[in-house]
Amino acid sequence: PLFAMNTPPSSTALVVAAIFLLSSVVPALCFAPGPLLSASHGLRTRAAVGPLMAVKKKDSYEITALPGDGIGPEIIEAAKVACQAVADKQGFKISFKDALIGGAALDACNDPFPADTLKQMQASDSVLLAAIGGPKWDANPRELRPETGLLKMRKSLGLFANLRPATVLPQLVDASTLKPEVVSGVDIMVVRELTGDVYFGEPKGITDKDGERFGYNNMCYKESEVRRIAKVAMDIAMKRGKKVCSVDKANVLDVSQLWRDVVIETKEKDYPDVDLSHMYVDNAAMQLIRNPKQFDVMVTGNIFGDILSDEASMLVGSLGMLPSASVGDPSGPGVFEPCHGSAPDLAGKDKANPLATILSAAMMFRYDLDRPEAADALETAVSKVLDDKIFTKDLAGEGDSIGCKQMGEEVAKRI
Repeated sequence: PLFAMNTPPSSTALVVAAIFLLSSVVPALCFAPGPLLSASHGLRTRAAVGPLMAVKKKDSYEITALPGDGIGPEIIEAAKVACQAVADKQGFKISFKDALIGGAALDACNDPFPADTLKQMQASDSVLLAAIGGPKWDANPRELRPETGLLKMRKSLGLFANLRPATVLPQLVDASTLKPEVVSGVDIMVVRELTGDVYFGEPKGITDKDGERFGYNNMCYKESEVRRIAKVAMDIAMKRGKKVCSVDKANVLDVSQLWRDVVIETKEKDYPDVDLSHMYVDNAAMQLIRNPKQFDVMVTGNIFGDILSDEASMLVGSLGMLPSASVGDPSGPGVFEPCHGSAPDLAGKDKANPLATILSAAMMFRYDLDRPEAADALETAVSKVLDDKIFTKDLAGEGDSIGCKQMGEEVAKRI
């Protein structure tokens, strides 16, 4: 294995990354919550992104549902209603079995990702996750925080690729504070590496040094990890506009230089038709606000992708509209989840927007269950709901709005 950095960076890499990203975004900050939908033409079938298909098309599917925390139980129930409507309409069976993760798992068994949950997920055809976390657990030791459960889940299932489509819908283009001519037509797929980088690099920790506390993490990548995520991005690009922008910080970080070298090698060897460009992460953060339509597929590492994918998702809309897929090891299921958090302040009030979870279920049908026609039906039903100007509070502004439960029912009616 080849590591670009194998010694503690005295936190420099993390600080530099954060400063570059924030200093680049702040001058361009003119976005506000507004809605987005998945780029269906970029998500044909899992064959389009390499050998990521977990199951072949069949007559019956078993899905692990992870309600998690906050609004999670409400939005996942709405998604179940819509999924059942699709299954009934198209003549196949789908069953959901709930399992614990995050804060709910901590409360039940003091483990953010219990062994029983992993076992159930591994036996399932796919996994639909709602949201985790909340202030209740923020003071816990790191190993007992909800987010640690997510990291364990991704590593345990080999989910190395996170796919986040960010596409502007005509019905909602005016919801953004960005000018319509800037956001209209935006259609981006952010491909984020999910199981390497500074979140998983060793050694890491907090210790005493020179009479004060000293924290450190390692930003590490093997060339094989870079190559496989580059292949996913380029496979997707071949089904879209054949353009990939690889985002790194090669002018500062050795690990980013390795990233850039391997991405170039992968393109030259296997993807001669892909138009590959490179952009430093600070510039990419600014360009996503300044001129987002220049991007088609973006590929980047874990920490840069964590920040940039959230930024891309907020170009035109509410996080309540944005799905994502985490895929990788073909021997197990993918995990499909909305991009937003658990919104504990809305929990139990029937005010959450379940559309991102429903659209995540559409990605599940397309990627994990070999049911692209079911994915199309869900996405079309969501579009019809918006055509009919039926909105939850986050989309309605001062206008009339409906609750989470009713939104799931409205989507189901339009299947």
